[in-house]
Amino acid sequence: METVQKKDVTFYEGVLACVPTVMGYLGIGLALGIVGKGIGLSVWQVLLMSVFVYAGSAQFAICGLLVLQAPIFSIVFTVFFINLRHFLMSLSVAHLFKADSLLTNVGIGSLLTDESYGVLVTEMHAGKKISSQWMHGLNVTAYLAWIAATTLGALLGNFIPDPKVFGLDFALTAMFLGLFWFQVKLPLLKRRQQTILLLASTVVSLVLLMRVTTAEIAVIGAALIGCTVGMVTRDE
Repeated sequence: METVQKKDVTFYEGVLACVPTVMGYLGIGLALGIVGKGIGLSVWQVLLMSVFVYAGSAQFAICGLLVLQAPIFSIVFTVFFINLRHFLMSLSVAHLFKADSLLTNVGIGSLLTDESYGVLVTEMHAGKKISSQWMHGLNVTAYLAWIAATTLGALLGNFIPDPKVFGLDFALTAMFLGLFWFQVKLPLLKRRQQTILLLASTVVSLVLLMRVTTAEIAVIGAALIGCTVGMVTRDE
């Protein structure tokens, strides 16, 4: 991954870069809020879950585990393993913010999500400049949009009991597919063979690991294998 020289890229530019993510969060957040309301959570409980957990896939998992009346420790460990991939994402971009303070880095890492990471990596591959202020604009905007969308979904929960009617249950998958394409489009054009090898090794390792371990551990293992292949085949 190439190091991008940091300039005074503004907070507002980060907000603008987050607009596509905000649009995606509307559908996903509405779906989550409706699901949360449907299992008996109050609007305040949905809001607080978004404030303190802030992880779409983990929050959907929490709702499912609450329905099953799972013990609290199993919910905590499930969320931990689902979000463990964020350590890998944070490590891969930490060098961009090494000149910033510890508090700034903690703030960036705490609000980093799959979607904001996808936007960041896309900007990096495009050779655009990155700064901590830009990253704060991206992260904070996504965070507030997620809280607002899930809360609105909870408010609408009594009127939309089944999110599948509107296809909202597919919103999370659709946004991940969009982020995936934007991240691999430029590498495929510039380094086709290396990118195909990296993708193939990640997919194969994920399928094999899924047979012997949990989905969360398989994702982390496949990501590590993919990173290793990427470093070994790096030609720069």
